Amino acid sequence: MELKKQLENALKDAMRANDDVTRRTIRMALSSIKLAEVEKGQPLDDLALMGILQKEIKMRNEAIQEARQANRPDLEAASQVEITVLQSFLPQPMSDAELNEFVQSIITELNASGTADMGRVIKAVIPRVQGRAPGDKVSQVVRTLLQK
Repeated sequence: MELKKQLENALKDAMRANDDVTRRTIRMALSSIKLAEVEKGQPLDDLALMGILQKEIKMRNEAIQEARQANRPDLEAASQVEITVLQSFLPQPMSDAELNEFVQSIITELNASGTADMGRVIKAVIPRVQGRAPGDKVSQVVRTLLQK
């Protein structure tokens, strides 16, 4: 719930500062959070909120790719600013080396030996790195390490 309070306070600050981009971005994130809370029927914890923020960032990354294909640098820049705003509410992301080391320790802990164990490893890793590494990157690292 701490993260939601931070978002709400940042929204108020953005409204006071007439910062349209930040205000619009935070409102969209809070809207997604409220939708998820209604679907679940209860308030979400900070890990779930971080997951929602990561989904929002992923959507904007996809929008950037589409803007590049459409040759629209204005839309690309706007999405990049929104990503920066959303990332300010997430913990410091893990570096590639940290993620590789962490995944390797989980593989050792679970005695995983091949790609058949990929699901087990990912299920163990994702909750522990929530908010610090995107799921697609975790999946890629797990696959790479299990194929060795």
